[in-house]
Amino acid sequence: MSERRDALDPQVEAVVDEIRRLGVPEWHAMSVDCARRVEDDLFTPDGEPDDDGIEYVRDLAFETSDVSVDFADATAAPDEIPVRVYRPAGDGPFPTLVYYHGGGWTLGTLDSIDGVCREFARRANCLVVSVDYRLAPEHPFPTAVDDAYATVEWVADHASAFDGDPTRLGVAGTSAGGNLAAVTALRAREMDGPTISHQTLLYPMISRAFDRDSYTENAEGYLLSTRDVRWFWEQYLRSPVDAYNPFAAPILAADLSDLPPATVVTAGYDPLRDEGVAYADRLADEGVAVEHRHYPGMVHGFLSLTDDVDAAEEAMTTVADDIRGQLGALDE
Repeated sequence: MSERRDALDPQVEAVVDEIRRLGVPEWHAMSVDCARRVEDDLFTPDGEPDDDGIEYVRDLAFETSDVSVDFADATAAPDEIPVRVYRPAGDGPFPTLVYYHGGGWTLGTLDSIDGVCREFARRANCLVVSVDYRLAPEHPFPTAVDDAYATVEWVADHASAFDGDPTRLGVAGTSAGGNLAAVTALRAREMDGPTISHQTLLYPMISRAFDRDSYTENAEGYLLSTRDVRWFWEQYLRSPVDAYNPFAAPILAADLSDLPPATVVTAGYDPLRDEGVAYADRLADEGVAVEHRHYPGMVHGFLSLTDDVDAAEEAMTTVADDIRGQLGALDE
């Protein structure tokens, strides 16, 4: 398939071309171990971050014995789930955002999402709790779902220890992390769990159906390919049957009403574009307040490119403003 670049943002195009020049293979063409090393090299910041007014705690963990994991028969609980807490400058208590990194449930670390979490803590003036959930294929579905939900329960009980306000609690995530954020909101509604006030879904992986136009239009060439997405689903699911479970593919949920207000971000040059659009539309149709932020000239993962892409910088501010508005962030 020939690439279409007619409306691709020029600054994003320069990033895409640079990654291609470096010879970075597509995710599906690597082993899991190799892909993880490449992901770490590409996205882990070099050295300590500049002083941006954000305090954080490394290698914090909570005992899963302190929380309830409802799918006990599906996967063994770990002794602990590492999290990293980002606290903005100023006086709290701060609204609290639980954040799930991307990487197709297969890649990603607390370090690789560090920059995005810092940006949201600073711009939305909220406490951010980043979750190092267990990864596939060693820990397939529904392990990440269990870890994601257990963390929200723990944060609801312990946020005040970090100057967070558990009554103003949101979930957010990137790509596969956007899936986990959506599923966590759905599960909390179904199981009378913690009250979640907002969900921020950044180019989320919401469905395993590959018949949408964006999978053809953006099959290759824009940092995430259709074959990559298929490969990630293969790592995540125990069998094709899992693809029909709404806790794996939340767009299949029979009822999306009474879910928290949502911000859904989609990008024009992203294979996941159309499923994100479809999920935003379904939420709105079923009475959920939705801000659908669509960026036609952007690619998957573009909010990590704020240093190089002006539109990404503007989008980061817009999304942070949505979070601030929905969670009632305190003025700095």
